[in-house]
Amino acid sequence: MDRLNVNPTRMMLSTLKKRLATAERGHKLMKDKRDELMKNFLELARENGRLRQEVEKELAAMYKDFEKANAVMSNEAMEEALMYPKQGVELSVQKKNIMSVNVPEFSFQTTAKDPTDVYAYGYADTSGDLDGAISAAADVFPKLLDLAAHEKEVQLMAAELEKTRRRVNALEYVMIPRLETTIRYIQMKLDEGERSNQTRLMKVKDMVLEDAHDYQQ
Repeated sequence: MDRLNVNPTRMMLSTLKKRLATAERGHKLMKDKRDELMKNFLELARENGRLRQEVEKELAAMYKDFEKANAVMSNEAMEEALMYPKQGVELSVQKKNIMSVNVPEFSFQTTAKDPTDVYAYGYADTSGDLDGAISAAADVFPKLLDLAAHEKEVQLMAAELEKTRRRVNALEYVMIPRLETTIRYIQMKLDEGERSNQTRLMKVKDMVLEDAHDYQQ
């Protein structure tokens, strides 16, 4: 592992040891966050799959009723029945925070006072299958919003999980090993310097003793 390009001083050694301790604490926190994100992501993905199957089943039934109605009604009658919708919705979006990820929450309110008032046509010239299709569309709409929120949440959680995973790997396989390598290098250089100083001091001591006492080792 490559080391950092720093001067091998005691001050730098102390600084790098503090950085290493911070990196190790950060690595533990990021690993905990990654594991919790993975747990939430898997639960959310399972719920999203269940909700998607439910919505797709209801949509298939709705389209089937539309096809039946279209088979027994003329194109003109179908267009006239659906030309002016009686019900509308006002959509609002809020945010909620999950593991530092802001995910959307959709809610809506119908423009008409009665949310079940969805038929904009009379019953004389329309098929009962069309009534069923319109009713199914009104029923599945809240689930579609819920599915949209869940899928966006899955997308955002996956992106945050990948970002956290990259940070964990960068700390574990790059930053921490590099700091450890640099710390060992500086410690080795300082130890070599201390041994050299001790050797010089011993030589100076011998020289002083020789000059003062005519001492020979």
